[in-house]
Amino acid sequence: MTSSDALVRVATARGVTTLTLNSPHNRNALSTPLMTELLAGLSAAVADDAVRVVVLDHTGPVFCSGADLKETAAAYASGSVPAGMLGDVLAAVWECPKPVVARVAGPARAGGLGLIAAADLAVCAQEATFAFTEVRIGVIPAVISATVLPRLAPRAAAELYLTGDTFDGRRAAEIGLVTTAVPADGLDAAVQRLCASLVRGAPRALAGAKELLRRPSAADLRAEIAELAALSTGYFLSEEGREGVLAFREKRDASWVPTA
Repeated sequence: MTSSDALVRVATARGVTTLTLNSPHNRNALSTPLMTELLAGLSAAVADDAVRVVVLDHTGPVFCSGADLKETAAAYASGSVPAGMLGDVLAAVWECPKPVVARVAGPARAGGLGLIAAADLAVCAQEATFAFTEVRIGVIPAVISATVLPRLAPRAAAELYLTGDTFDGRRAAEIGLVTTAVPADGLDAAVQRLCASLVRGAPRALAGAKELLRRPSAADLRAEIAELAALSTGYFLSEEGREGVLAFREKRDASWVPTA
């Protein structure tokens, strides 16, 4: 497989490893193969002493559309869904001893927001859109709550979790989902400025500072994710979850949407 064929492209320059989600045909959905490559890329970056910062980027107009619902629907026959691996990815990003920066040029939905929240810093285009769409397909934002809820203002979390409504980059910055929102043409410069600052920090001190920022939740994160993954699986396998995924794939309203 060539670099261009990889679902996660890896490039390193001047102490910064960029992991680029490269599955634009399905809007960079979090499929098992993509998450496997992302975990491998993160692991390699952590092991490389020359790498000081990790940037999460994307090809195509969409940062990440969340879970791969085609894969999820296919997994119903086995009585399981790939929520557990999403938990592994979020934990790996959250626990990474090196600063992680998310570069978000386009829309993110559901699990994609968990990935953004797991990063230490996130810069988005003001025009980017976001939504916790889970309730609209009969499930809940369970696994991603481990990283999302520590970031969001509580009232905003309640509104956006319950409505599933779309919001823009400016609102994402106001409520704490991202660090800053900038005009699209200034996105790359903003990310480069952050990386230039981060590489000036001593590696051991940066890792120690990250441990301080994660306290007291760090020790419990994986246990919390395991519990939330089980909760998520139950919703995906429920009658509502199955109907919601099917309705989404068939581009129609779910059966519970009022018709009159």
